[in-house]
Order: sequence, then structure tokens, then C-alpha cells
Amino acid sequence: MFESRAHAPALTHVGVVHAVRTSIAAAIALGLASLLGMPEAYWAPISTIIVMQSTLGASWTVSRNRLIGTLLGAFCGGLLGGRFHSNLAVFAAGIFALGLVCMLLRLDQSAYRFAGVTFGIVLLVAPGESAWLVGFQRFVEVSLGIAVGLGVAAAWPHEIPGRRNG
Repeated sequence: MFESRAHAPALTHVGVVHAVRTSIAAAIALGLASLLGMPEAYWAPISTIIVMQSTLGASWTVSRNRLIGTLLGAFCGGLLGGRFHSNLAVFAAGIFALGLVCMLLRLDQSAYRFAGVTFGIVLLVAPGESAWLVGFQRFVEVSLGIAVGLGVAAAWPHEIPGRRNG
């Protein structure tokens, strides 16, 4: 869909169908998150879009890494944010600890990336709120987006532009 202009036509059937699937899935995720009253509902469609950019087989791996990373980041953010004031040392220590935990659990590098992003959001974005509550909400929003993306990908399997299904 977004390949080099020299190698692919501007519009293809596969690319258009993929864009339709992705937009429908993202809209469903946003609608559900809004309906549930999630405070940062936009994280659900963002997660859905990430999941939808892979084939169904690869989506399971992407989803697993995002889910585990988000859980670790939310937990670490809740733990450190609930005990310490947000500052540079706490932030750096948390990112470092997440890297070690991800290595010890033999997680993919992307799980560490998602853990760090979630940790940063929980620790730095809402310092006046309960870090545990922010972490829990973030995990629910991301999980909802992942579930919608996997559901749509399973119900409506389709070739991803520039990739083979699998």
C-alpha cells in the first residue's frame, strides 16, 4: 500500500481493502473505548492500527509483545509512580529495570519498547492521578484495541500489501 512509487501502482485492490479493514477496526475500537468511558480512548484505535499492519499470523506475535510490554510498563509505572514523585532518576531507573525484566523473561525487543512507552505515560503524563489507576486504564485501552484488531483480522483475513499472508 505504501511501497516505493517506482515499484507499485498508486491504488491496488489489496491496498484499498486493507485500508477499509484498518479504518473499520480502528473505528470499532474507538467506539467501544468511548462507550466504556475510557479516559484516553485513543489508545484503543492506536493499538488496533498497530495490530492491523501485520498478517494474521504476525498479528498474534505483535499483539503478545504489545500486551506483555503494556502490562509490564503499567505495573512498573504504578509501582514506582505510587511510591515516588516523578523525576529523572525514577524514570531512568524504571526504564532500566524494564529492560532487565524483558531480558530475563526473554521477551522480544518490541515488548521492551511497549513497556517503556507505557511506563513513561503512566509515570510522566498524569502525576496528580493515581499511577495504579492510570496504568490499569492504559492496559485496558490497549487490550481492547488489540482484541478488536485480532478479531477483525481473524474474521476478515486479507493479504497485507507488500507481504505474504501467514
